[in-house]
Amino acid sequence: MDNKILMKGNEVIAEAAIQAGCRFYAGYPITPQNEIPEYMSRRMPGVGGIFIQAESELAAINMVYGASAAGMRAMTSSSSPGISLKQETISYLAGAELPAVIVNMQRGGPGLGNISGSQSDYFQAVKGGGHGDYKMLVYAPSSLQELWDLTMLAFDKADEYRNPVMILGDGIIGQMMEPFYPTLYTTPDLPEKTWVLDGCKEREPRVIKSLYMGDGELEMRNNILQGKYRSMKDKEVKSEGYCIEGSEVMIVAFGTVARIALSSVLKLRREGFKVGLFRPVSLFPFPEKELFLLAGESRRFVVMEMNAGQMVEDVRLASNGRSEVVFYGRTGGSIITPEEIEEKVIRLMHRRPQFVNKKSGIR
Repeated sequence: MDNKILMKGNEVIAEAAIQAGCRFYAGYPITPQNEIPEYMSRRMPGVGGIFIQAESELAAINMVYGASAAGMRAMTSSSSPGISLKQETISYLAGAELPAVIVNMQRGGPGLGNISGSQSDYFQAVKGGGHGDYKMLVYAPSSLQELWDLTMLAFDKADEYRNPVMILGDGIIGQMMEPFYPTLYTTPDLPEKTWVLDGCKEREPRVIKSLYMGDGELEMRNNILQGKYRSMKDKEVKSEGYCIEGSEVMIVAFGTVARIALSSVLKLRREGFKVGLFRPVSLFPFPEKELFLLAGESRRFVVMEMNAGQMVEDVRLASNGRSEVVFYGRTGGSIITPEEIEEKVIRLMHRRPQFVNKKSGIR
């Protein structure tokens, strides 16, 4: 479409899901993502879809499991504590190789916390918050245009890899409004769902399971799954860089913080500071190779997150001691401001780099 439209972030996700062919949604109310189930409740009947407000988060994710097994494009959404309740079945989805899209509009924690935007669920999302050695594709949008595009992509990738995919947003991007282009969905060339449980009167029965009790059977299954995750690492990394050339300090941030940091980078550049921004779009797979190539003694990374320090660990691993990596974060739903970013960057640029051991990376 040529014309931009104005919508709220949560509604953008819901409409993008419908345009991508989502015909089953089950969820349970929790702020700040309530506009998603509200929107789905209005739109799903008109497109021949199914909307269910489940009795709990656990019920919702298990309904998604069943709908996916029956071949439907299925989605659920929640916010931090609700996503915690869904973790067991997310692991089951990964173990049974069932596609699904899961939206987490993060709020402040731990516990009930508050309803402000946060990024403190990074570990839970990218390290496998449930049990077992599983991974999900995890996308971190920083604009409503990306909410639209990445939601559509999430459904395609879920089907392509037969795996759950997460959109990791926060209360800020879910509640904000801005214009975007509602691009048309194009159906990709995806494998036929030959595994779907759709009745077997005229064929052999099919089984979808994550229980493997035979000798060595589960290890064989895990080896297959790990091969799939390695394929994701090879093919599905997404990142963006801004003002990379000649930068001495590189801000590394994702989602809402990256959006805020970009305005600071452009301002600091105009003032003559050699500052850049690196933004991971896919949090799993993490753009570790891209960061490694950017690392070096002449460049320092400052990782900024709305948490106590989570993605910073992956940045340090990716840098592998080639660059000094420092962290600045705010917790409990507190938002990092452009003024704070500028202050921290200028202070860092006026400080001598810490010694880095070229061989070991020990400081």
